[in-house]
Amino acid sequence: MTQGSEFSHFDTSGNARMVDVSSKQDTAREATAAGSISMSEQCFRLIKAGSISKGDVLGVARLAGIMAAKKVDDLIPLTHPLPITKADIDFTLDEARCKINIFATVGITGKTGVEMEALTAVSIAALTIYDMSKAVDKGMTINNIRLINKSGGKSGDYSREEP
Repeated sequence: MTQGSEFSHFDTSGNARMVDVSSKQDTAREATAAGSISMSEQCFRLIKAGSISKGDVLGVARLAGIMAAKKVDDLIPLTHPLPITKADIDFTLDEARCKINIFATVGITGKTGVEMEALTAVSIAALTIYDMSKAVDKGMTINNIRLINKSGGKSGDYSREEP
């Protein structure tokens, strides 16, 4: 097996388990994830102008992403409840492609990483944009949710090669 390819969420009999992190040292950890949501030109223009009838789409999506990062253990069965210390959600608007790029950075000083928190934050921010804008465009597409980088912890740093 290659390094890191063992499935730590299973015991020797193949049963699901929550990984015991009690013997790990607290270290500073951070993860950034990204994704995007594509939409019609009309929908993009309305979001950019702040004219969607439900209100400030990106402001609400930012708050939803932060709230989601704090609740991952309620959503994904084997994750640990984490006292995250940082959660930032940012957006870039790609006018040429009618696409909103979403970035989430989550930080902690703890025994386990925050990759799932960053990925969940991006996912929920995208779903919130969809929910608030679906009256204008039900054909929106959420795309390419992925881990961009992470730092800290036993496995060290990771950085995705992005084109």
